[in-house]
Amino acid sequence: MKSWDRLVASLKRLPGVGPRQAERLGLYLLRASDEEVETLLSAVRDVKSSVRPCRRCFDFTELEICRICSDPGRDQGLLCVVEEPQDVAAIERSRGYKGLYHVLHGAIAPLDGIGPDSLRIRELLERMTAESGMISEVILATDPDAEGDATALYIAQLLKSRATVKISRIAHGVPLGGDLDYIDERTLSHALAGRREF
Repeated sequence: MKSWDRLVASLKRLPGVGPRQAERLGLYLLRASDEEVETLLSAVRDVKSSVRPCRRCFDFTELEICRICSDPGRDQGLLCVVEEPQDVAAIERSRGYKGLYHVLHGAIAPLDGIGPDSLRIRELLERMTAESGMISEVILATDPDAEGDATALYIAQLLKSRATVKISRIAHGVPLGGDLDYIDERTLSHALAGRREF
């Protein structure tokens, strides 16, 4: 069945979907009503035609400037640099941050052929120049892995040579409610290195 193989191959390309899950999703779509499938297809078409990166922060939005960038109640002096749009959503759910964002759309990963020019780093530097005097702190909130650390270090070095703003990195360490004997060595090492005075 050529059409079935094409569907499963397409579903496998979705992030986090393996061969078995692709088959399950395919079977679900086969069993779904025509109306349900058409609703899904219409939603995908709508999102592809109406959602685009914000002109200022590059988070996804249906407007030229997203709701966060256009909110006058946000702290214009804080700029949080994240890898992906879902990172903005995660930080917003925490309700602990009231500044602005800049979305890179990835991290430096040389083995995958992703260098600094593949990311929105140039736009970050242009933004820092255009908004100089307004931004007082840049928070590097990239993932705590090799690629995220390399990206944060690269951006920090660029910013130190160009701007006189405070540059900080999000803390890594022990989760709230976690037992030390269940936490991996790398996380504990980061927690100890990033300790603060009490």
